[in-house]
Amino acid sequence: MLIIIHSETNQHTINRNLGRSEYSYYFVLKEYRPVLERLGRVVEVADPVAEVDALYADCHARGEPCVFLSFSPPHRTPVHLACPTLPVFAWEFSTIPNEPFNGDPLNDWRTVLNACGAAITHSSYTVNAVREAMDADYPIVAVPAPVWDRFAARGVQLQGQPVVDAVRLKIKGLVVDSRKLDLNAFGPVRLRRGKGIDFQAPVTEQTLLLEGVVYTSVFNPRDGRKNWEDMISAFCATFRDNEDATLVLKLTHHDAEEALTDILHHLYKNQSYRCRIVLIYGYLADADYERLVQATRYVVNTSYGEGQCLPLMEFMSCGKPAVAPCTTAMIDYLSADNAFLIAATEDLTTWPHDPRSAYRTLRYATQWSSICAAYRASYEVAKNDPQRYALMSAQAVESLRGFCSQAVAEQRLQVFFAQLFERHAERAIEATGA
Repeated sequence: MLIIIHSETNQHTINRNLGRSEYSYYFVLKEYRPVLERLGRVVEVADPVAEVDALYADCHARGEPCVFLSFSPPHRTPVHLACPTLPVFAWEFSTIPNEPFNGDPLNDWRTVLNACGAAITHSSYTVNAVREAMDADYPIVAVPAPVWDRFAARGVQLQGQPVVDAVRLKIKGLVVDSRKLDLNAFGPVRLRRGKGIDFQAPVTEQTLLLEGVVYTSVFNPRDGRKNWEDMISAFCATFRDNEDATLVLKLTHHDAEEALTDILHHLYKNQSYRCRIVLIYGYLADADYERLVQATRYVVNTSYGEGQCLPLMEFMSCGKPAVAPCTTAMIDYLSADNAFLIAATEDLTTWPHDPRSAYRTLRYATQWSSICAAYRASYEVAKNDPQRYALMSAQAVESLRGFCSQAVAEQRLQVFFAQLFERHAERAIEATGA
């Protein structure tokens, strides 16, 4: 079998595309690739329109099965190729786009899904949303990015060290520490005073010492789904008098000033507090990423919804319990056994690529008081209940093994591809008979 793969962002463009629309599809493709290589020959293409059907024709002449996996949302997936084409996409809203807005019929995802005849996504939540729009037996499978094996292996190396006195990281980039910064430089323009940040300064290597009860979140601050504002304000309110509570925000974006400016203003607004907020903007080598994981007691998410949430999956695979809402894709792997769950309520919203900003779907707004309660309960466990923490850590690893291991992905994809080719063979026989 030949498996053709494509993502609009690739290894050559990822640095300049960080934080831009659909950049995360490249990371999903990277995680899928080792599993796909067990199932067949894999060829990555840069231009699907020019390359895919030529590869398909060669396979067809040899009688070799061939499929094209477009790691992209349906409206950006080619629908007129001869090669069987499957969008591989993430989605975190209660309904899929079912209207041809902005003059583009492909914005009605039902058009694309009908044309492709099948699809791959990452959660049971999205499977249900698709089948509600299509029909109950539409061929779609949930295969999360299989990150567990790689990160669980890292977690094994960290076992026996659930609590550390201090961890030192080296970071090539910008490190902002609320305890070392004059936050008055980031207040309202008319009130600003003190030294700010020179975002044009040359990138240098920074040393960061983390200690105490460390909470970590990894996200793109310009992604409107992430709701980092509540994450920060609830942390500052809950730990206003706790010097040993630290929130680390590892920020993923292509522009430092754009990434940090709004967050710095929120650090100013939430004063005063004795807890610590650390912003990391820059590259972490594998060894330092592992040290960040080692220093972390809990991974945090306060988003309105997730298509799967790779950072949450990665840290939990390493044995770090979560502070997060059990909504959207997170329903598949979060529980009270591996996380301090945040309550959420349904909230009307728009599809993110709809220029009309028409209310057509739901997101899930986290309850601020529940975030505070989850922070407080998790802190008490970290400080006073090592046995419960160890059990939650072990459950995080086991839950994610069942959700996003390579073995799970391989089994699901193998069955799904077999069914796909069987349907194509049946249709070819019917067409010949006709």
